Amino acid sequence: MKLGTIRVKNFKSLQNVALTHLPDYCVFVGKNGVGKTTLFRIFAFLKKCLETDVRRALNTEGGRNGFREVLTRGCDPNKDCIEIEIQFRMDISGKSRLVTYHIEIGLAETGQPVVKYEFLRYKRGAHGSPYYFLRFREGQGFAISNEEDFTKPDEELEREHQTLATSDTLAIKGLGQFERFKAAKAFKDLIEQWHISDFHIGRARGDKEDDGAIHLSASGENLPSVARHLYEQHPDRFDLIKSKMRERVPGVDNIEVQTTDDGRLIMRYKDGAFSEPFIDKNVSDGTVKMFAYLVLLHDPLPHPILCVEEPENQLYPELMTVLAEEFADYTSHGGQVFVSTHSPQFLNAITLENLFIIEKADGVSRVMKASEDPLLTEQANAGWKLGLLWDQGTMVGTGARIAHQ
Repeated sequence: MKLGTIRVKNFKSLQNVALTHLPDYCVFVGKNGVGKTTLFRIFAFLKKCLETDVRRALNTEGGRNGFREVLTRGCDPNKDCIEIEIQFRMDISGKSRLVTYHIEIGLAETGQPVVKYEFLRYKRGAHGSPYYFLRFREGQGFAISNEEDFTKPDEELEREHQTLATSDTLAIKGLGQFERFKAAKAFKDLIEQWHISDFHIGRARGDKEDDGAIHLSASGENLPSVARHLYEQHPDRFDLIKSKMRERVPGVDNIEVQTTDDGRLIMRYKDGAFSEPFIDKNVSDGTVKMFAYLVLLHDPLPHPILCVEEPENQLYPELMTVLAEEFADYTSHGGQVFVSTHSPQFLNAITLENLFIIEKADGVSRVMKASEDPLLTEQANAGWKLGLLWDQGTMVGTGARIAHQ
């Protein structure tokens, strides 16, 4: 199950953005402050809404001002809503169906943020309009409990009317726990499983409790536990990761997870020039980060959606080409990857069809497909590397060129 379309309205600088026909591998480039981070925060925002509620998710994004701070500048908080719509394909009763999830968040008369409108729909047959299988307004609505019974006409489907405990809670949060609400459960599971990387070198270093984790956390603080899991349960993958580290990081001969005297875990990296390995506090940031990315990308149970901002930080430029190839390989195993970057070396390793360019004017971000720009298409077809075009400033003004086609 992969995302095909993302539409966003009135979320910070994303006043009206539509990303359609998304490829498995999406790379976003743009100057500082144009909205790359904001675009990626959409994923984190939806996940936070699901884990807690809309009010707390807005406070995470906008601080004490919450909704008013997240709403695009110039909008009226008493009238305008934040809107997010995602389309994805999933198999339902043996057919691939295009499912749409839509949410609108605004202020109630009390001034508190609420889910004004939430729905999930898809077509039951080859013809006709999409059917609503979940539809709620301010905490009240219905969900279809026998959506897979395609022998029945629309009017005979069973509606379960529900009133949510609070109107700032997503309907899919509760209903998505039940198998009978198939599409709601599938989308809830997708949100819960997507990974937004916010890796911090400092949090990954040092001795850690063994929490039994099998997936790398967003900030990477459980790296020793996940590495130990791979070493014990998936030794072939762990050996592959070590082999790639030897090829890409000079001096790294071996990597191991050591248990300290008090039962905690710590990573140790061995340099072939020395007899004893170094603890992770004494190796470079780039070494730790490259190992963490390889652990993430070789997860035996890969995340369906992977979001990574500026992976080039702390990494040697020449490593970016192989890292870009690693991300591409991740998609070949069923995952979908979203990456933002400024690295020319990274851009040199992707194709025009995977590239999106973000620009900003008058406080509003605009996202364009690089393949829709005639100049970039002509230059790429002539053999120019995308990283060189980025370095030369050719990608600046892409929006204007597309608008004047």
